[in-house]
Amino acid sequence: MSQMNDLLDSLPQTGRVEWIGLSPEPRGEMRVVESAAARVGNGLEGDHHAESAKPSKRQVTLIQAEHLPAVAGLCGLDEVRPEQLRRNVVVARINLLALKDRRFRVGEALLEGTGPCVPCSRMEENLGPGGYNAMRGHGGITARVVEPGVIRIGDAVRLELE
Repeated sequence: MSQMNDLLDSLPQTGRVEWIGLSPEPRGEMRVVESAAARVGNGLEGDHHAESAKPSKRQVTLIQAEHLPAVAGLCGLDEVRPEQLRRNVVVARINLLALKDRRFRVGEALLEGTGPCVPCSRMEENLGPGGYNAMRGHGGITARVVEPGVIRIGDAVRLELE
């Protein structure tokens, strides 16, 4: 078991924030931003998830940039734009699933992966027929904010070793 723990604790890759989007209201248009303030117990300032009265495990949603072409291909599309997928942060060069149930730093903020970000029926509307199933396994992860801070495009994403 210790070998498995060693593997889980050794994620040498450092990711990079490629895109940030906020949805001020449920089902509202995504607003692309250069930076966002992560607040403990709420999520990203300006996103409707952060304005919720009760704390959620889905305070911040993250998806891998490398999965966008896969989703596009599965939908028969030339490309998929991040705002179509309704996630807050697009990250490249690190396996987000390796961060599930782990604490990780994104820019100044410390997040904790809380689970997979499963697709919703809105994917059929945004991506066309089969969009929901195309996103299965490619939806990224959800996270909660442990320490506040600003997240900017270009910021590093790395596992926080305790």
